[in-house]
Amino acid sequence: MTEEPIQLMNQITIKGFKSIKALERFPLSALNLLIGANGAGKSNFIKALTLLNTLIEKKLQLWIGREGGIDDILYFGQKITSELQIEWQFNNPSTEHIHYQCTLIPAHDTLIFAQETGAWQKNGADKPETFLIEGGHRETHLHQLAQNNSVAQIVLNHLKNWQVHLYHFHDTSTTAKMRHQSDLHDNVFFRPDASNLAAFLYLLKNRYPLNYQNIVEAVRLVAPFFDDFRLQPSRLNPEKIQLEWQHIGSERYFNAHSFSDGTLRFICLATLLLQPELPTTILLDEPELGLHPYAVSILAEMMESAATKTQIIAGTQSVTLVNQFQLENIVVIERQNEQSQLNKLKSEEMTHWLDDYGLGELWEN
Repeated sequence: MTEEPIQLMNQITIKGFKSIKALERFPLSALNLLIGANGAGKSNFIKALTLLNTLIEKKLQLWIGREGGIDDILYFGQKITSELQIEWQFNNPSTEHIHYQCTLIPAHDTLIFAQETGAWQKNGADKPETFLIEGGHRETHLHQLAQNNSVAQIVLNHLKNWQVHLYHFHDTSTTAKMRHQSDLHDNVFFRPDASNLAAFLYLLKNRYPLNYQNIVEAVRLVAPFFDDFRLQPSRLNPEKIQLEWQHIGSERYFNAHSFSDGTLRFICLATLLLQPELPTTILLDEPELGLHPYAVSILAEMMESAATKTQIIAGTQSVTLVNQFQLENIVVIERQNEQSQLNKLKSEEMTHWLDDYGLGELWEN
């Protein structure tokens, strides 16, 4: 049975958002590796992607407060930028095309909607069906319109189903939740901070043994001393579980505190990328952090495999990771003329360089 093509965010427009002054209809593929120096704008681009979830969950005002206010959100503040506009476009070649756009403007130390628009086009249709929502509201009115507008209902349902999380496994300290007990039944999805790592692996071992075994084998590639996880509910509290593992050739079990930071991060990445039901979009922030170069190459293989079933957008500064991918997967982010510029490398411009250098070396130089 052939799998239905995944619904990609295939294009995004961003105007007046943080360090991004104007980004017009920037194309995205199934696998996107963002490379750039510190402060170039990788994090701001990722925030623009996740803002869609915030809007649909009606948490815009809370998000504005957490971001430090409108002057920290608008490009160089409201004295320079009078509005923020973002358009997200999705495409499934076999079924439909969807887009949603919002324009936000300053009002009384916050941002309100000036306008919302959306469109849905069934594959084969001559033109899209559209809707327009006039402004003045502090949270999206898409939900209200969807009650009596079929196009708005289709767009809203799609945006609700578009699951995107920024997975950030940097905190592997002794107090990190992934090293401690978690609720046994906290396994509906793998949490972005891996706080339910043991519970999620326990689910995979019992319900999805093939995926579980793929994770175990991937860990063995980068940690040859590793035999298997020991995943059992706590005897003192059967509603809790803690990650334990066995050293190869030994009957002794160790807990997660015995893993190095790099090994534990790799386990989290393998669990995320090799799970059976992937989220629709995976955002990763410097996934190579603390990994041995060989582990980085295995990470790249897992990312490429997962990108056949989901969309991956990852920010990195790793030459080793960049070298594992093709030219069409690379997005270069640079700070030019006081703004973030995003560019995809073109093969015809780079061919003579690639004969002598890897992609990573070209970017580094």
